Amino acid sequence: MKQLLLAFLLLTQLTAFQQAPAENYPADTATVEHAGIPKGDVLKFTFDNSKIFPGTWREYWIYIPAQYRPEKPACVYVSQDGIPAKAATIFDNLIASKEMPVTIGVFIMPGRIRAANAGTALDRFNRSFEYDGLGDAYVRFLLEEIFPDVEKQKATDGRPVRLSKNGNDRAIGGYSSGAICAFTAAWERPAEFSRVFSAIGTYVGLRGGERYPTLLRKYEPKPIRIFLQDGSNDLNIYGGDWWKANETMERALTFSGYEVKHSWGEGSHNGQHGGAVFPEALRWLWKDWPKPVSKGNSKNQFLSDILVAGEDWELVGEGYKFTEGTAANEKGEVFFQDIPNSKTYKVDVNGKLSALKVDAKRASATSFDHDGNRYTMAGATNQVLKYDLSGKETVVADSMAGNDLVMAHNGNIYVTVPDGINKPGKIYLVRPQGEKIIVDNGLKFPNGIALTPDQQQLYVTESASHWVWIYQVQPDGSLTYKQQYGWLHVPDNNDNAWSDGLKCDTSGRVYVASRLGIQIMDQLGRVNAILPLPAGAGGQASNVCFGGADFNILYVTSADRVYRRKLKVRGANGFEAPRKPLPPRL
Repeated sequence: MKQLLLAFLLLTQLTAFQQAPAENYPADTATVEHAGIPKGDVLKFTFDNSKIFPGTWREYWIYIPAQYRPEKPACVYVSQDGIPAKAATIFDNLIASKEMPVTIGVFIMPGRIRAANAGTALDRFNRSFEYDGLGDAYVRFLLEEIFPDVEKQKATDGRPVRLSKNGNDRAIGGYSSGAICAFTAAWERPAEFSRVFSAIGTYVGLRGGERYPTLLRKYEPKPIRIFLQDGSNDLNIYGGDWWKANETMERALTFSGYEVKHSWGEGSHNGQHGGAVFPEALRWLWKDWPKPVSKGNSKNQFLSDILVAGEDWELVGEGYKFTEGTAANEKGEVFFQDIPNSKTYKVDVNGKLSALKVDAKRASATSFDHDGNRYTMAGATNQVLKYDLSGKETVVADSMAGNDLVMAHNGNIYVTVPDGINKPGKIYLVRPQGEKIIVDNGLKFPNGIALTPDQQQLYVTESASHWVWIYQVQPDGSLTYKQQYGWLHVPDNNDNAWSDGLKCDTSGRVYVASRLGIQIMDQLGRVNAILPLPAGAGGQASNVCFGGADFNILYVTSADRVYRRKLKVRGANGFEAPRKPLPPRL
């Protein structure tokens, strides 16, 4: 029965292909060998020492152009699934005509874990695992393992291989699953790969690729140039409709301000049309080189309302153990904690960084009242501590293993107590006189906490999920009408968004620190925009606040670093009088 089903599925697929129109494409002159054109080397190697994909064995090839000289590291083109048809000839011709720079090609097969006994068992085929999944595993495999192995090799005449480290000098491409793999590599590391060739790309529901059109529209644009190819008779099977998915990708890329070019046809799921347009794609991808590929301007209104043209992330400080607990006082000075070192740092409105002499006692949270007093959640003593302007310390509440806190204008303090990932956490209310009561329990690792600008509602991040919860604040400070309100995006290689600190701006937008960077929700709990952190930050943001004289500078902590970025918006502060935000777009 199983064999009959497989045969039926194969016959159905073949019949669909047979019904597609015959595919005949004119030959590009670059696919033909020409007299007098210098020919590059093509060398074959194997790689079986991966730590990122342990146990895998694979073959790869290197194309080394005749014009390459080791004194100048070469540009790079990476291709999945081995060598595309006539790639060496195309590279020879385009390099000779200066339609692409001197480029070393690296053509890689997907990994296989070989069976112990090939006569009785199959190998494990890693192609979909490596290619179709989102996340940075494959691009790290290239950068950390394959490229170093390539640079151990030599041309037949003894020339050592030297690859450019500049992402503007690197392109990557592929067909089908190899195409989405190429896009993912550039998406995850745009500073390492800036040019993408995607033929019959698998942007469908195999391992999350169907998310890309949505993410493209929400993310701040990245400096990537992409050439798309597909045909209207491409696959339409259990994972989705390849043709419509590629059209959707093109529309999302265009909406989001990317440099994108496409070549649509009527072909099926094969490499014929993609191979025919490959030389054209290379010419376009390398046009104007070495001029850098730049970021575009998205049509996402949220991004337009938030971002300042020409402003990007600026590193405030680095080299700490773990940064958290970010907050600003009424002057716009920003304070953050280096938790393991029990130190508190201050950044003044001019960006000058200094360390406080006050022992922070492994503080994980910071907030201020309208008199300038600073409140922290001290992990070393499980106490809420108050520091006045002279630095004098007072215990406000104790016996709480709290994580984050926020102070309202009326003096009420709300504290999240995670109690571990597998235990229900709590939210405490600490009244101005020190009375401590539990106002909610049951969230899976309640973490960041923030008041809306009118201070009538309270947001709490549930780190062990993808939810941000919301409560209505009652006149006595208690919480009601609890809802799983904010829906966050989760990276492919994790089970949760790990949302941490969060803050609102005065219009009511909510800025959530997460594994993907800063996810920005509207007042209805929908993520409208995502600001990824610089590559060195590793993506994960731990806390966020607004500082500066006008509270328009977004400060973000991430592992051992602190960043800031000027925005068009103004942050809402608990120590200020409540203000009614703008109504949301329903």
